[in-house]
Amino acid sequence: MKRTLLGAVAATLVAGTAWADAEYDLTLQLKWVTQAQFAGYYVAKDKGFYEEEGLNVTIKPGGPDIAPTQVLAGGGADVVVEWMPAALAAREKGLPLVNIAQPFKSSGMMLTCLKESGISDPQTDFAGKTLGVWFAGNEYPFLSWMSTLGLSTEGGPDGVTVLKQGFNVDPLLQKQAACISTMTYNEYWQIIDAGIPAEELVTFKYSDQDVATLEDGLYTLDSTLEDPDKVTALVRFVRASMKGWKYAEENPEEAAEIVLENDETGAQTIEHQTRMMSEVAKLTEGSDGTLDEADYQRTVDILMAGGSDPVISAAPEGAFSHVITDRAFD
Repeated sequence: MKRTLLGAVAATLVAGTAWADAEYDLTLQLKWVTQAQFAGYYVAKDKGFYEEEGLNVTIKPGGPDIAPTQVLAGGGADVVVEWMPAALAAREKGLPLVNIAQPFKSSGMMLTCLKESGISDPQTDFAGKTLGVWFAGNEYPFLSWMSTLGLSTEGGPDGVTVLKQGFNVDPLLQKQAACISTMTYNEYWQIIDAGIPAEELVTFKYSDQDVATLEDGLYTLDSTLEDPDKVTALVRFVRASMKGWKYAEENPEEAAEIVLENDETGAQTIEHQTRMMSEVAKLTEGSDGTLDEADYQRTVDILMAGGSDPVISAAPEGAFSHVITDRAFD
């Protein structure tokens, strides 16, 4: 990240004016590939919201072989989009991640099951079944959920067999698993589009099971918050990003088109991205970017409720900061 004052005269101005005339380069690493899940950032860049804040933002798509926390640790990004369970687990292992903003207020994660599997109640019907689970940090909410149900993830009649799920819905379509991990805005609709009607499915939202954890927050390193220039850049970034999110919520079709324009793979369709944006808007609704400490504490409690094998073993310290959002929206 660099700071360049515009013109020699600006260097002689008072600090407040100098900050207003400063330009910052900032790199954002996404959690996954270019799609409407990240529409707010693409909209902020496309509509000039970052430019208005004096920012030159580079948005790096993610993918199955990209771990945002590792990119951040290696200096490949200034800020990343990550789920809080993965961030807190990484912090406990020694990577000093800190949540600086929380655009997603609600969770979109759920298990989607074939009705023919006979599953209608997680309390009684998961035992003995095979369940598809994402890994690379996405498994933590699931593991916490199984722990609260008292179910082993080692298989057997009194536990569940975990199928390491790729980022597709094939295990359900091929009936390799009774249930698979899905997001309300993405994989669930892939199942529908593949020809399985909603009436043949049963869904269990993590939020309805009281095991929902925070998703798609913005994270940086502790050391970044010790650098005044970087803090100023992040303040501007969060403010512009939330402006982008609000625009995307109000203009889902335009937001989907902007996402499509930034998809270099050509794999996305306008129909899927528009639908995704409409569903994602339900998750960002009500958020101004400020982390709700009650939501944070709920996530921590769920991750620690793992009996002898919790996702995190102790309550984190310093895992979030309101410094950025306080300044962004003061």
